[in-house]
Amino acid sequence: MKINRLIIRTFILLLLSFHFSCEDVVSIDAPTDKLVRAEVFSNDKTAISAMDGIYNELYQAEFSSGSRSSVTVLAGLSSDNVQYLNSGNITMMEFQDHEIAPTNSSNLELWASAYNIIYLCNSYIEGLTNSTSIDAELQQQLEGEARFVRAFTYFYLVNLYEIVPLILDTDYRVNALKPQVEKEEIYTQIENDLQFSSEILNTSYRNSERTSANKFVAKALLARVYLFLENWQEAENLSTEVIEETSSYEILENLDEVFLANSREAIWQISPIGGGGIASNTNEGSMFIIDPFFSFFATLKLDENLVTLFEEQDLRLEKWTGFNEGKNAYFAHKYKIRSSTQFPIQEYSMVLRLAEQYLIRAEARLKMNEIDAAVEDLDVIRERADLPLLAEINPGISGEALLEEVFIQRRKELFTEWGHRWFDLKRSGNINTVFRNNPTWEMTDSFYPIPSEEISKNPNLIQNDGY
Repeated sequence: MKINRLIIRTFILLLLSFHFSCEDVVSIDAPTDKLVRAEVFSNDKTAISAMDGIYNELYQAEFSSGSRSSVTVLAGLSSDNVQYLNSGNITMMEFQDHEIAPTNSSNLELWASAYNIIYLCNSYIEGLTNSTSIDAELQQQLEGEARFVRAFTYFYLVNLYEIVPLILDTDYRVNALKPQVEKEEIYTQIENDLQFSSEILNTSYRNSERTSANKFVAKALLARVYLFLENWQEAENLSTEVIEETSSYEILENLDEVFLANSREAIWQISPIGGGGIASNTNEGSMFIIDPFFSFFATLKLDENLVTLFEEQDLRLEKWTGFNEGKNAYFAHKYKIRSSTQFPIQEYSMVLRLAEQYLIRAEARLKMNEIDAAVEDLDVIRERADLPLLAEINPGISGEALLEEVFIQRRKELFTEWGHRWFDLKRSGNINTVFRNNPTWEMTDSFYPIPSEEISKNPNLIQNDGY
């Protein structure tokens, strides 16, 4: 068992170190990771462990960690939901002020960590494909999981940077000079990977925890993809499939239970176990909670405009926000544990959850002029928040007003989760309206700059407009 774990960890570390170092090398011997990879894919057990290793890496990779340079924090700062408390931290304030320099170190960490995960997935898929030692059914299951993680990562890259390289193998000599492709090509690959995953994956979670991908995890992300692509019918179809899987998922009445490990509202989560240390709290808990006694450690607060958006009786205001008197600031309190070394782990980082699927379906139905059905979905979210039902207080609501309500509920439900607000502002066309009074705002700020370090390594990369 210890030997297997050592092989898996060596596989992951070699791939990561190889990816970092290979771009500057003109000639190099066959990488050592190929020897380790032969061991990894020599039997079912080690192949499973390697896939679990990739899930663990998601907790450590900056873009997906929930920590300082994660999508959640950086896109939160770029939106109007989160503010940085230390205005002297130029690196972070650049995201809040929409003045990101191509040399920004957090932006580089965001980009590089995402491509490292993609490289791991590509190497894993290649290893599976070339193996003759793994059970055929398991092989497809594991490929579906790896392709889901790859699609998930590309989804964030294309929405943060718009035009990025599409890398689907481990040939570093070619990859080091890959040019960007149009976002439509990235989305086609995302769609292909998720369709494969949703067809091939089992309905159950392979590891009995909601930290691996199953059929409904893939369908949930694909529903979001179709929403972004304005394929309203497919977005409705897929979100409905997830919502109707009532044996696994439900909207929890108690808001304090939503972000617990393996909660029934969770579709997919990332476990802090991937950190490999003694800490058992989520990075989101550490980043967002302002400790009542050690508030000088705090770095983030909620934007007052978000807080005032909540009606006084909205349970999300009571349960999912907190107030620190020392900082005179509201903070996100979806996660309740700021620091812990206790096991079993009580909270996992939430990535996909059922409430989003209701909001996806509500928007898709509205766009197809299914007004009553859209209202019904929104009322599921409103009722859980202890708000009056739209069907009762505004039965004749117009389509325009209902669309505004969709985005209001998305903002109040999904704040400080994976950049939803930042992406919603862009795809709704409202981003210029929200930030037009910001003296540093330009429309080209909608996408982050390609890191200058990456451009210096790859002359085929073209910087985004405005940078």
